[in-house]
Amino acid sequence: MTDIIRDLPQDERPRERLLQHGPETLSDAELLAILLGSGVRGKNAIQLARELLYQGMPALRQRDLHQLATIPGIGPAKAARIAAAIEFSRRIANSQTKGPPDYDRTALGRDLVTRCARFRQERFGAALLDARYRILRDREIFVGTVNQTLVSTRDILRFALMEEAHALVIYHNHPSGDPTPSKDDQSFTVRLRDSLRLADMHLVDHLVIGAHGYYSMMEGGMI
Repeated sequence: MTDIIRDLPQDERPRERLLQHGPETLSDAELLAILLGSGVRGKNAIQLARELLYQGMPALRQRDLHQLATIPGIGPAKAARIAAAIEFSRRIANSQTKGPPDYDRTALGRDLVTRCARFRQERFGAALLDARYRILRDREIFVGTVNQTLVSTRDILRFALMEEAHALVIYHNHPSGDPTPSKDDQSFTVRLRDSLRLADMHLVDHLVIGAHGYYSMMEGGMI
């Protein structure tokens, strides 16, 4: 018979243990159980959390809100709490206290691979840089279909001008998982590069994001 958490001894309940000993003393499953709040018939919150973590933390992080909500025993409310915690932890990890971070292709590329892993549609974004190549702002601009996104060079130029950017790095994901740039990707990049030059701005790179890595069009000699 499954034990209900409130029927467990107090020193075995995740919330009470956290309050008494601190969050660092809890297992991954116990921390997740606190987020879940409750279990379902036949499973308490800790058992449900262990099932969610069966494939590891990276697999859980890559699930989007819809995928989480369709897991038996989770539903929209629990899925929302998990998704909010994942996003909040990502923002904390990316936060800087010493001003805008310097642009680093490898760091940005790896971060984008993680961020885009759960997306099933093409998404296009840009990181705007100042004259010292520090990241002023990183924002998703367009959301497309499963195999394309309709991007306007005019809208990107307007966005960059509004933020008074000196240069920018654009990026988009390939839901297929293959980061190889398409011919459309290449022609669009050239058009945008030329448009930015007219506004005295520099296109630093176009990163194409795949399932396990990214492709730099600058490193590939396409810009």
